[in-house]
Amino acid sequence: MVVGLGNPGEPYKHTRHNLGWMVLEQAADRWNIAWGKQVRGFLGKGDVKGHPVLLLLPLTWMNQTGVVVRTVLQDLSPVSPDLIVVHDDLDLSLGTIKIKTRGGAGGHNGLRSVLSCVGTEEFSRVKVGIGRPQNNDNLANFVLSPFLSEEWEEIISILPKAIDSLECLICEGPDIAMNRFHVRSPEMGL
Repeated sequence: MVVGLGNPGEPYKHTRHNLGWMVLEQAADRWNIAWGKQVRGFLGKGDVKGHPVLLLLPLTWMNQTGVVVRTVLQDLSPVSPDLIVVHDDLDLSLGTIKIKTRGGAGGHNGLRSVLSCVGTEEFSRVKVGIGRPQNNDNLANFVLSPFLSEEWEEIISILPKAIDSLECLICEGPDIAMNRFHVRSPEMGL
């Protein structure tokens, strides 16, 4: 199951905090997966190169996302699917992609909600960087604001790469995806 984090409603559609939704919406287009609206969110069932997937865009506020994720996971039992969460990340520069297989919330309220409700940190994440505000803006205001016009070119170019990383994670596993999509800094000598 792949979950795209975001807030529902038109005012939030193009905000930094909805980058997870943006990735998943475009992934569904690429994989020809149709969305169906349910009470809890938009669900899409299909496959990625022969691997069955369930896509989920929760229709709750970001800080309540975990309740929807837990409910959908429980509905799928006794088969417990692998969980992948796609979300924005303040600690990564704009457009940077990072894949993790466990960890804490890192200050992300949607991720905190998922961690709390599913009761484990043992799931994969595709993190897409949005950077931090340059002028000490309030972080909540920053993540809920739309991308600047000069940032859209970067966002448009990174969305296909984020989908590529998600596809690799689904089809080839986390080790290969992390090796292929993590960018190592030249300053670190790696």
